[in-house]
Amino acid sequence: MNRFNKILIANRGEIAIRIMRACRELGIGTVAVYSEADKDALHVQFADEAILLGEAAPKESYLNADKLIRAALDSKADAIHPGYGFLSENASFAAAVESAKLTFIGPSADSIRAMGDKAESKIMMKKAGVPTVPGFEGLDSDDDFRKAAKEIGYPVLVKAAAGGGGKGMRVVNAESELTEAIESARSEALNSFGDERLLIEKYLVDAHHIEFQVFGDKHGNLIHLFERECSVQRRHQKIIEETPSILLTPNPSTGSGRDLREEMGQAAVNAAKAVNYFNAGTIEFIFDPKTSRYYFLEMNTRLQVEHPITELVAGIDLVQWQIKIAAGEKFPFTQTDFTQHGHAIECRVYAEDPSNGFLPSTGKLLQFIEPHGPGIRVDSGFAKDKEVTHFYDPLLAKLIVHAENREAAIQKMQIALRDFIVHGVITNIDFMQAVLAHDDFAQGKVTTRWVEQNLESTLESRSLLLENRQQAVGLHMIAAALADLTFASSNSQPAVSNETDPFSPWKHMNNYRN
Repeated sequence: MNRFNKILIANRGEIAIRIMRACRELGIGTVAVYSEADKDALHVQFADEAILLGEAAPKESYLNADKLIRAALDSKADAIHPGYGFLSENASFAAAVESAKLTFIGPSADSIRAMGDKAESKIMMKKAGVPTVPGFEGLDSDDDFRKAAKEIGYPVLVKAAAGGGGKGMRVVNAESELTEAIESARSEALNSFGDERLLIEKYLVDAHHIEFQVFGDKHGNLIHLFERECSVQRRHQKIIEETPSILLTPNPSTGSGRDLREEMGQAAVNAAKAVNYFNAGTIEFIFDPKTSRYYFLEMNTRLQVEHPITELVAGIDLVQWQIKIAAGEKFPFTQTDFTQHGHAIECRVYAEDPSNGFLPSTGKLLQFIEPHGPGIRVDSGFAKDKEVTHFYDPLLAKLIVHAENREAAIQKMQIALRDFIVHGVITNIDFMQAVLAHDDFAQGKVTTRWVEQNLESTLESRSLLLENRQQAVGLHMIAAALADLTFASSNSQPAVSNETDPFSPWKHMNNYRN
């Protein structure tokens, strides 16, 4: 392959550090980029060299394609890895990177463009024989939408054709709600994506979100690396993911259940082949447990936030292989080379307040103690004394556990969450403990609407867990936190962000759905 000597990582936080670790193991130099708000960030310290992009606002830094490419050229980097979020699924950026004689570590711009349009991608999936949610694309008038809704039956989902992340999306339960939903969805889609086109499809109540990791090279080899269950969500954003999915594994004691893993995996591969895909990607499905039917939702043409659980169960370093594939190496494995080993769960630790609408929390991290032990992995972009600002996504860390079976993994995660100590900001740690302790989670019954339907009772359980956690925290930790409160009271009190900057990602949290 054409070996890379240096890679620029066009991202920040935990994912930037994750990519840098992979580069180190491959003997490749790394270049970090940062905004003025991130000058003291861990990813800047971890890289071999770092380049300031500009002001804190993403449009002046991490979303500025020209500055990113110029930084890569000035540092004599060979390639750019976009991570996830920001410009990772921007076809124009991918094309511009290649035009600058640099390598984009991801799929082709054509593949990104093809899967970025929700309406066009559904049409392509239908042609490829991949099941899609019943619905219609290319509608114009309200009458067209009314007829379509009547044909597929309420409730329906009206959503933007050119975007994602919950923007331009409305659930409609009756015809009387349709006109207003179309108008508001159209307006939001236009403001968010510059494109007011909408599509309509059947809204599946109490569905599960199951996605398949696909991976291919530039030589025509393409396989899947099994599924991830991602149904624990708030505001259309995942907070807990696991693999394997309990729904795709037959019950050996009763003989019930139908193994859909192979069927869905093949559908995912067919979907990726339809756009000549290479590198890492994810095919997302909506799964109806009542009928055991699944439907294509969308494709994420990048590395996923939850990729670590696939790595642990499949036994592969996805980031290293992203880099090798981008350099032209052949993927030497076939589908039969991989099996699922054990069970893995990921919890996203956010600086946010579950009891206040999951609004982000800001402040200085007075304590940040990560759990350790066999089968525990933490991908983090923060440390003690670092500042959580309002400029970027409030993800503090990804806590991942791996065990021999699901029950053991759940227990290991509950203990790891208990041992994850964060002072200075409000977090969702205790909320996730409450979810994991719920009978519905144990039985695999949590759907994409479960959090909103059970929020009040889960918050009550969280309060009890919070009391127990406070009693269990060592006195030395409390003393250390209190010692810093003099500084914090005047500079960095935990606070819920009420960001007014219209370009701030915290202003539009749904843009961070991954």
